[in-house]
Amino acid sequence: MKEGWSNRWKKLLVWVCGYLNIIAFAIVGGYTIVKSEDKELKRTSHKAFVITVIFTIVEAFLAIYSACLTMANTQTYSGDASDALIWLSAISVIAKTIVFAIFAILDFCKKDEKTEEENKETKIITTESKKTSEESEKENTQNDDDFTKSSF
Repeated sequence: MKEGWSNRWKKLLVWVCGYLNIIAFAIVGGYTIVKSEDKELKRTSHKAFVITVIFTIVEAFLAIYSACLTMANTQTYSGDASDALIWLSAISVIAKTIVFAIFAILDFCKKDEKTEEENKETKIITTESKKTSEESEKENTQNDDDFTKSSF
């Protein structure tokens, strides 16, 4: 994916595509799984894939149930089975929205471990370079002192 995007935004894009449409997720999630080198982003894509598949199966079951009710008889379609279908559909939509929102928020708000590690490495390198530069300055001043002492 583009290097201009942070991992937080990439993860959010994966979750939003998973929520919106399985085809959109197949494109974005598949790309992140295949092309991304970041393990955390791949892990997020795998989680989103599993959840997307679960809700797709639930929606497929509800579509089949609705088709069976329609084929059975149009007069009985307004019975208890139809009410159950309406309630199950509503619960499915609400659950899908809540689950995807929670996972997207958790992944978006999570601090990137990679950037923290890079910051620590940068600090370590900076302190090591300061130490080596201070040591080299001390050696230079000692060499200068030795040179001035030997010349006089």
